[in-house]
This record gives sequence, structure tokens and C-alpha cells, in this order.
Amino acid sequence: MDEILPYPFLAIVGQAELKTALVLALVNPRIGGVLLIGPYGVGKTTAVRGLVDIMPTIEREELDEQGQPVMRRVPMRIIELPLNARMEDVVGGINERVALEQQRVLLEDGVLARAHRNLLYIDEVNLLDARVIDAILDAAAQGRTFVRRGAMTRLYPSQFVLVGSMNPEEGRLRPQILDRFGLRVWVAPLADMQQRLEIYHRMRAFRDDPQAFLYKLLRPTEPVLNLVFVFYFQKK
Repeated sequence: MDEILPYPFLAIVGQAELKTALVLALVNPRIGGVLLIGPYGVGKTTAVRGLVDIMPTIEREELDEQGQPVMRRVPMRIIELPLNARMEDVVGGINERVALEQQRVLLEDGVLARAHRNLLYIDEVNLLDARVIDAILDAAAQGRTFVRRGAMTRLYPSQFVLVGSMNPEEGRLRPQILDRFGLRVWVAPLADMQQRLEIYHRMRAFRDDPQAFLYKLLRPTEPVLNLVFVFYFQKK
């Protein structure tokens, strides 16, 4: 099956505030996350997924062929939170299959552990269970997550870039949650007809030949990627 390529971030037409906020959050996670607010079809999710083209690389511990830990440089990833995520899925919980089949308790990592040093994207954040969003915001603020399941406990790092999006027509966020996002951006549909026509042409070109479309963006993407890389590591 062919891999579905995300629409490139630098090919997005207009939406300067949206793009600026996402890049700022990417290079400086201490901003406190970004909340994108707007109706369907304005490019919120498309913009977030397109960030993969300009994300910096990070050092991550992995096991080599002999099972020894080694540090390798890998690209940052986008971790998307499912809308129906439970608290156990987010912070971690007991593997029920192992408990039933092997009669032992295994504490599994949740989404927050996988999001460490990556970007965590929450679409329709206003529809999430209140306890789940509170746990995510607490982890983002503290940089770690504590899990207790019976006699088992675990403390693991969870430092990540937090991006949420919502359609206000489907429900509001509590003011306490709104205040915990460092940046809030209203994303409105483009009114300029020339821009809308340009979107149509670019989307059609990307759909017809994604590789050729991406090739044309290699040159303008490189300086932005270098800039993100430099500023990201200056903040470390």
C-alpha cells in the first residue's frame, strides 16, 4: 500500500498567524502549546500534519543488534490522540491481555510516554473527557507523568510540543483549559478569491503527482528546516 504523504507545510496558502504559531511552538516548546480554533475545512489538521517536513531531529536511546542501548538521531514525530482515548490510553495502564493470558501484571506506557520529545496533536480537544485533557495539560506543564495502578507505580518523562484544535460550533472549552494554552489562533476561511483559486491549483497538483510537487518545495524548505533546527537546539 502506498504511503499517504501529508500536504507540505510550506505549500499552505495564507494563514500567516496559523503557520507562525506552529513554528514558534515547534522551536520553543516552553511557549506552552497552541490551540487552533476554527470551523471545518480551514486547514488546521493539514497544517499540523505538514509540520513533519520541517521538524528537527532528536537523540533517542535505542537498542542495537546486540541489545545494547545506543543513542541515535531520529526525526521528531507527530503523535495524534484518538478522539475516544481513555485515561488508561493516555497515561498508561495495565495490559489486560497479558493479565488474562499470562496471569501477570504488565504496566504499559500510554500516549504521553510516546509523545516524549515529539509533537502531540489533539484534534477536537473540546470533545475530550475533562479528566483526559487535564492529565495531558498537567503532563505538558510538569514535563513528566506519574502512573499508579494498584501496587505498581511509574514516573516517566513527557516533554512534548502540544497542539490542539477545535470547532467552536461543536462545544466550548472550559476557561481554565483555554488559559493553559500559551497561544490561541483563530483560523478563518480565506476570503480572497485569488488565494482560494491558488489553493485549488496546488491541491490538484499535489494530488496528481505528490513527488513532483514536493520536489519543487525542496529548495524553499531547506532554509526553514535549518532555522528550526538552530532555534530548537538553542532552547535546549
